[in-house]
Amino acid sequence: MRRVVPPIVVGVDGSEPSLRAVDWAADEAALRGAPLRLVHASLWEPAEEKNEDGSEGTTEYAESAATAEDIVRAAARRARLRRPDVVVSTEVVSEEPEYALVRAGRTASALVLGTRGRSGLVEMLLGSVGLTVAGQADCPVIVLGGGHDNRVGAGEGGRVVVGVGETGTDSAALRFAVQEARLRRAALDAVRAWRCPPHESVEHPLFAGDPARLHEQYAADVLELALKEVPPEVDLRRRTVEGSARRVLLDASHGADLLVVGARRNPGHLGLRSGRVVHAVLHHADCAVAVVPEEE
Repeated sequence: MRRVVPPIVVGVDGSEPSLRAVDWAADEAALRGAPLRLVHASLWEPAEEKNEDGSEGTTEYAESAATAEDIVRAAARRARLRRPDVVVSTEVVSEEPEYALVRAGRTASALVLGTRGRSGLVEMLLGSVGLTVAGQADCPVIVLGGGHDNRVGAGEGGRVVVGVGETGTDSAALRFAVQEARLRRAALDAVRAWRCPPHESVEHPLFAGDPARLHEQYAADVLELALKEVPPEVDLRRRTVEGSARRVLLDASHGADLLVVGARRNPGHLGLRSGRVVHAVLHHADCAVAVVPEEE
């Protein structure tokens, strides 16, 4: 019996960044053997107006609906031209984009979003949608910034970066990164950041000798534990780097195909525990970023 692969879902709004996200998502769907689902969502209330004969009219609603259908049709045509082997479907919903995408993510392999770059109010608003979706979606959320390539890397020489936290071997982010590296036939660069707290000194009895070395060794031990079940066929590269997680991951993103970070939700609250790190990499990473929800 053939295994059913959940779809790759991409949010489209007709903008160039969203069409680049369609390209990226179509490539991802082809790698996974998954269908591609294009979702256009906007909260639009029809304005009540009078027709010439005095009856109630909904001209604005009809025009809006037609525009939405045109947007998804154009995006679907683009996806099919790029990847004729991928099954493409479309959906238009009258709802806030973040709510529609979070709901679509419940049955998706991944959600793909595009942003308009790194300046101005438009970027800030779209960034808030991306952060909301990343904080609530049940599946990985992949965000392409304004300067990122629209082609999924596939072939020798590619690189997937994953930030390794305190989750041990049970890390959804690491499993996702391993899968992506294998699909792309790319190297997997596993990175663990570490810092020596400034209040610790050689006078402290627990850190006599070299406190920094002890912190670096702990980071190496955490990294080794997390990676012990990575399949041997994966080209795995281990790195421990001194510095904040934000700086270390942003530096590691240079020249990478994809940066993968895990994030835990705050129980009873919207958003993510590692919100500052996620916010930083979503806005400033030099490659596409996948935010993967970790189980509590």
